[in-house]
Amino acid sequence: MRAPAAGLIGQPLVRREDERILLGQTTYLDDIELPGLAHAAFVRSPHAHARVTAVHVPADAPGLVAVISADDLGDRVQPFPVQAPPGMDTADEPHPVLASGEVRYVGQAVALVVAESRGLAEDVAELVEVDYEPLEPLTNPRRDGPWLTRWARSSGDVDGAFARAGHVVRVSHTIPRLVASPMETRGALAMFDPGSGLLTMWLSAQDPHRPLSQLAHALKRPQDTIRVIIPDVGGAFGSKGVVAPECAAVAIAAIDLARPVKWAEDRLENFLAAYQGRGVEVDVELALDADGRMLALRARIFADLGGYLVTTTAIPSHTTAMLMTGVYDVEAADVELVGLQTHRVPTGPYRGAGRPEAAYALELTVDAAARALGMDPIELRRMNLVSEFPHKTPLGFTYDSGDYERCLDRAVELADFATLDAGPGRLVGRGVGMYVERAGGQWESAHVTVEPDGRVIVRSGSNPHGQGHDTVFAQIAAERLGIEPNDVVLRFGDSAVVPRGVGTFASRSVAMGGSAIVLAIDEIRDKCVKIAAHLLEAEEDELAWTEGAMLRAGDGREVSLGDLAAAAYNSSRLPTGMEPGLEASARFSSEQVFSSGAYAAAVAIEQATGRLELLRLVAVDDAGVIVNPLLAEGQVIGGIAQGLGASLVEEVVYDEAGQLQTASYADYSLMTAAEMPHVATAFVVSPSPLNPLGAKGIGEGGAIGTPAAVGNAVANALGGRILDPPYTANKVWHAIQEETS
Repeated sequence: MRAPAAGLIGQPLVRREDERILLGQTTYLDDIELPGLAHAAFVRSPHAHARVTAVHVPADAPGLVAVISADDLGDRVQPFPVQAPPGMDTADEPHPVLASGEVRYVGQAVALVVAESRGLAEDVAELVEVDYEPLEPLTNPRRDGPWLTRWARSSGDVDGAFARAGHVVRVSHTIPRLVASPMETRGALAMFDPGSGLLTMWLSAQDPHRPLSQLAHALKRPQDTIRVIIPDVGGAFGSKGVVAPECAAVAIAAIDLARPVKWAEDRLENFLAAYQGRGVEVDVELALDADGRMLALRARIFADLGGYLVTTTAIPSHTTAMLMTGVYDVEAADVELVGLQTHRVPTGPYRGAGRPEAAYALELTVDAAARALGMDPIELRRMNLVSEFPHKTPLGFTYDSGDYERCLDRAVELADFATLDAGPGRLVGRGVGMYVERAGGQWESAHVTVEPDGRVIVRSGSNPHGQGHDTVFAQIAAERLGIEPNDVVLRFGDSAVVPRGVGTFASRSVAMGGSAIVLAIDEIRDKCVKIAAHLLEAEEDELAWTEGAMLRAGDGREVSLGDLAAAAYNSSRLPTGMEPGLEASARFSSEQVFSSGAYAAAVAIEQATGRLELLRLVAVDDAGVIVNPLLAEGQVIGGIAQGLGASLVEEVVYDEAGQLQTASYADYSLMTAAEMPHVATAFVVSPSPLNPLGAKGIGEGGAIGTPAAVGNAVANALGGRILDPPYTANKVWHAIQEETS
């Protein structure tokens, strides 16, 4: 049987979900209203570290419904589960639902207030008195924090390589914490039906089934007694992959009060209490021979994990550690990771989730090595790139495919550094940054139904929160069936409706969710062939798919997908023994795939002020087969905006008392459209052999490659002086003064 004619894969179709978004026809969590709805607000700790000795609840207040503390929760809840990556030791320090006996960061929830409106709930929260005994906070993890996670791996003769090295380069890097800052903050709405015992939770989250599993654990309830619904989501960037501890308290309130309860986080809460990203220090040693061949790498990683472990706190720093050899063919490596406790909000995945940290630390070290050897940094990279695939790194990852040299060559070509002219009084710097990132892996599911009228319904465990699943998955399904994308309907986000899935994170949706759709549709195609052979009285092997979703026999007779669908629901028209209906479920599993890329940047620094201008930025990404290049480029540009923010303006700052100094957009800056430079983008395609689409991942690349390229450009402009981000005018100016004094 021949496949339908190709054509939709690779087409830049416009996002079809945008129309309803732009017209305001969306439903976000805080848009949902239910009869009898009450509203929640949280009493939060003003201390970074303190004992909680008593919670005093007002006897009465306008609109007050209830106040719930940890004592009221009792043993009905437990902390959310903690994931430990392979080989990692983790301390028994999960995040509690509400603080009991101790608080470990400013903003930690101590009590839940329920009132008739959000405003009244906030008013009552101010009347709740909590007795604290302040304790000394831990604010410098490298100096005094106890460990929360530990991991180490060594492979090859590292000591021997360093002993015989012609050059050893040592560089230390500090990467500050960042706020994910989605447009829509976190939130939950809980409703309990005492008759059926069903708890329904609407969440602003990245997918339905991970939250379902986490809530079932925290609430000690069977999963079949919880339904999770994900409405439209206004962004996440990794910060909504884990259920907020507050959500379990909201669920208990709804159960106890027998009425729906909603919590919609405000922006201050989001700054204080939503887990943050990054926050690592990395010491790197790179051993090279006299010609510049990389022999071995050592790295020591110190991660600021905050006061507790949330479900995925341990994962980003582990990813950093595993990717420390990057795109280079290094035979020996020794990496140690310690995740340390501080009295700050916990950290967790934020776009890139460990990959930007690895790329930044390694790529700036490679440029430092080039300076030490007196080599062109491009040529040093080129001579050390991995060139044969699959490639197993000394740290244990197996790269499935790639063409790192082609990415580098294309980036250098597009950057055209030779044409730069910054003018007088400015220092010009040029830099490149390469990366490899893990994506996909585990499994994903799909259920596809062709209705009797030929309409195709695709239900996926991968859930959108801004990426464009509705468009891309429709392209995949339509391509496979030979129909128009508008004939495909997608269903997402309801644990009672969509098949169980792993979810949307780590740039996995196309490779995993898209491949599950392919497998389900292939089952449907096989059934269509059997039905068509029966209807046309033909042999299956003489049937061929033609344009317009038609199956044609050798004598020219045809039957359409619509006719096949109608027949599929009519037992009298089916082959003997065939079950009626035209639907299929599939689960796709694979090892991780590895995207890669090369970025190039040019900066000009005004010597008198330290002001930095980005002159040029180039992004070349290899995400395997690109289903929709328009949406893929959008992902790259979005990642670049966040990567530039991390490079130029974003930094979470705490003082010595553990108080957050950047708790609003007045103090924490984001890149705006007005500040975004023109970006030259290109794709290199090295298909993955691990899935039927040949796809890898594209959602993180811009956030990974940009900081490394910009960091090297800044160091180049400053004569080799490495600064840690963000590159504010004040920081850069002081660096210039130190060099010239």
